[in-house]
Amino acid sequence: MTDFDIRPFHTIEEFRACVELQEATWGEGFSERVPPAILKVAQILGGVSAGAYNPDGQLLGFVFGMTGVRDGELAHWSDMLAVREHVRDTGLGARLKQYQRDQVLARGVESMYWTFDPLQSRNAYLNFNKLGIVVREYVRDMYGDTDSPLHQGVGTDRFIALWQMSSDRVVARLAGSERGPESPPRDAPRVLDSHGVDGMLRPGEPDLGSRNHRLLVTIPSDISEIMERSLDVALEWRGATRAVFTHYLGEGYEARELLRSGATSEYLLERRPES
Repeated sequence: MTDFDIRPFHTIEEFRACVELQEATWGEGFSERVPPAILKVAQILGGVSAGAYNPDGQLLGFVFGMTGVRDGELAHWSDMLAVREHVRDTGLGARLKQYQRDQVLARGVESMYWTFDPLQSRNAYLNFNKLGIVVREYVRDMYGDTDSPLHQGVGTDRFIALWQMSSDRVVARLAGSERGPESPPRDAPRVLDSHGVDGMLRPGEPDLGSRNHRLLVTIPSDISEIMERSLDVALEWRGATRAVFTHYLGEGYEARELLRSGATSEYLLERRPES
């Protein structure tokens, strides 16, 4: 199905349907859900509260974000995006993000931010390779302990995505005229590798001493499968990646790509020119 109508919420019933979809996504009674009043007020103040509807008027997805000031400049923070499970492979999520971009660019905003889990390779691939984000910030336990079943087990460490919406990189990737590299650069050493132990993919020892211009950081391609088999191993991955990302992003690197290769994926970090 590709016949979606994306538009702002207008009625109280539409705002309430958005709350219901939040609970369907993150768990019934999810305490971090955004209520109708905030969805509406954020929309009034230049934010985005919009839904994707099928021809029968059913809400199949939504996007919500707030517009404000960060570091002295107008910015938009994309707080939530969700689609119903049966339409998650239709491209609806990307269309909602494109709609959000169009709306905030029209308001004079050039930068959008949002968070995602660095261990979730599927989201990361969309964010880097198809949308063209970069990441310069890593936050430990961004949301603390939540009651969503999606957040259980390995904490809420997050990358903060920076989407410079009018940049050549973003425009080219949205148009499909540019994609990330298919294979790791030969001149980029791995500062976190992996190895198999008793049939489980485990992280190696983080290397925090590299000064190379480009670096590779290995993560498992399916952290959810590892969590199901061994929460302890999943926590090893959280600890190892936390050490690597906090160190190198703090040293002036930024994450620019995610390369996928079977059981593992790799982030490509590059030193920022001004660092």
